[in-house]
Amino acid sequence: MWGRIRASIAWFSLIGVWYAAPSSALGSPRVVLIRNGHVITVSGAEIPHGDVLIVGRLIRRVGQRLRAPKGALIIDATGRFVTPGLIETHSHMGVHPIPTVGGRDTNESSHPIMPQVRVIDAVNISDPAIRLSWRGGITTIQVLPGSSNVIGGQSVVLKLRGGTVGSMLFREAPRGLKMALGENPKRNFNRRMPTSRMGAAYLLRLWFSRAKQYLAAWRHYDAQKGQSLRPPTRDLKLEVLADVLRGKLRVHVHTYRADEMLTMLRIADEFGFRIASFQHALEGYKIATTIAKRNVGVATFADKWGHKWEAQNATVRNAALLVRAGVVVAIHTDHPVIEQWWLIHEAAKAMKYGLSRVDAWRAVTINPAKILGVEKYVGSLEPGKHGDVVVWDRDPFRIGARTNWVLIEGRVVYEKK
Repeated sequence: MWGRIRASIAWFSLIGVWYAAPSSALGSPRVVLIRNGHVITVSGAEIPHGDVLIVGRLIRRVGQRLRAPKGALIIDATGRFVTPGLIETHSHMGVHPIPTVGGRDTNESSHPIMPQVRVIDAVNISDPAIRLSWRGGITTIQVLPGSSNVIGGQSVVLKLRGGTVGSMLFREAPRGLKMALGENPKRNFNRRMPTSRMGAAYLLRLWFSRAKQYLAAWRHYDAQKGQSLRPPTRDLKLEVLADVLRGKLRVHVHTYRADEMLTMLRIADEFGFRIASFQHALEGYKIATTIAKRNVGVATFADKWGHKWEAQNATVRNAALLVRAGVVVAIHTDHPVIEQWWLIHEAAKAMKYGLSRVDAWRAVTINPAKILGVEKYVGSLEPGKHGDVVVWDRDPFRIGARTNWVLIEGRVVYEKK
């Protein structure tokens, strides 16, 4: 209930957000110096009275007393905090809009195995969440299909700069694929498979077996080219699963229970593909060492649990225990389950339950970047990385912290008036 009240408040304040975004944002200067702020680099020590110089799309220098090039836009960050743009690994923005006037396109529920559908084809760029997210310092998100299917479709990573879906596309980001185990795919198909976790695992093995055969057929054809062989029939569903076997897609798995995660690891071993992340993973703490050894990231809630049966055996210390075991941990919101502009507050809550300040910052910046495969480009303030920078009016972990400026690739997309 309170989440919906917050959403309503955010919706009625939307007019302010639209006017806060300057109409000249796309024409902002290509050289920006953010001066004299408390800089949280994430990659190193915090820099009091620090500067960040952005030239073009990229950060050029981070330090103190940097000289402003001629014609640079100067942002005075005195008394403010300067951080990397926050990264949300699990959002349904645009396919489950708030309010849901345009309808929901979160799940293609006609079949339990739907790797061929792409969430980019359903993202509604009129979703107010895009602009509301600037107030929470969000600059990059992964939009995922829902969890009604065992394989729900391909995700997309976006930079929240506005415009079209094409202009927001994070072009360096690898492709992603959403899978799901547990209660959600079980309850979606009624008397059709899967009606159990056994059925979901069987379907994964069945379709990856078919993909393996499909891949072998194409490899045989490619090896025998010029011998008048007829090529195998193209199958869009198997083509995507074959790309998983080729290592071309990052697999993100919706799962709550430890036994589900172990099942998924067994299946990945059987077919030779890697899992990039377990999403939610409320029982991850039970097998934290195994997850760490397998180099699987975890994107989890700060303290949301108990909302359904498979979320009962959880702990609010999940993130801290996973980090202690060496797992790359991101805090997520599962927007709109929790609105993604509250992501910074979710990280602050995780600190209450044992996450250090350093690890809390990593959990909303560099760690989600690693999970998405974009850590070379975003997630920290370092020379050569994208100029995705947020200037806050106070320590962002304090209640009431607000963004004053948000820049994406060196361009101002939000300025608080």
